[in-house]
Amino acid sequence: MKVGLLTAPFGNEDLETIMNFAEDAGIPCLEVMAHPGSTHIDPLKLTGAKAEKIKGDLAERALEISALAYYTIDITNPKLVAKVQTHAQKTIDTAALLGVSTVCMLAGFPAEGMSKIDTIRKVLPKAFKPILAHARKKKVNIALENWFETCLQGFDTFEAMFEAIPDANFGLNYDPSHLYHQECDHLLPVTAFKDRIFHTHAKDTLVDKAKRARVGIYGKGWWRYVIPGFGNINWGEYVSHLRANGYDGVMSIEHEDETQSREDGFMRGAWFLEQFC
Repeated sequence: MKVGLLTAPFGNEDLETIMNFAEDAGIPCLEVMAHPGSTHIDPLKLTGAKAEKIKGDLAERALEISALAYYTIDITNPKLVAKVQTHAQKTIDTAALLGVSTVCMLAGFPAEGMSKIDTIRKVLPKAFKPILAHARKKKVNIALENWFETCLQGFDTFEAMFEAIPDANFGLNYDPSHLYHQECDHLLPVTAFKDRIFHTHAKDTLVDKAKRARVGIYGKGWWRYVIPGFGNINWGEYVSHLRANGYDGVMSIEHEDETQSREDGFMRGAWFLEQFC
């Protein structure tokens, strides 16, 4: 297992800057943002020559790209889904060109007038069908992050998703932090969907139980996302479950900890996670 980082906090800085930081920090893997216009990797602008240069730059630094990230909620928007499908296919082409096996996406918000379960059953199969077909041809996996505000929230939504879309190259960029603050079992999906975990996010959750007792579960400010090791998740236990279920991929640090600088957060998170790798 290896430690990585999601490049999103680097904003509009270029990929070379990110690679230099990762090399200096000893973080070997990058989950690279690949949205339209991204300065990290823009699938609409990547040529064969640029791809070869990126691969060479990575090799010089002993780095690898664990996944390309195209995080948009518009997959469930009937007016925008065609654009999402087109860019997703371009991102898949880019992944294949770079030798990357995974493209990370989101399940989108519930469609207008529908529940999350109904959206999963009635909207997502059609929305993802051309994306998955193209990914299958290119030998690329599509991995959805289970951000709780999208259609993937609790275990029931995971079950519904894989019933509705059984494609073998469709799975998860699994993030335990989104389940933890909901008081869902964040270990259960690791076992139940072990063949569908293609990538993982390393993000912790800090729960302030005293504040929760004052404001209630519907109140605000009693939980927040933090760097691994600074919250409540038992990472040794979590990694043991990943290992026992055959996962030997990347734990990609998603830095959303407002109390730590970008560089310090990534480095502290990587130092902490390395003990389990």
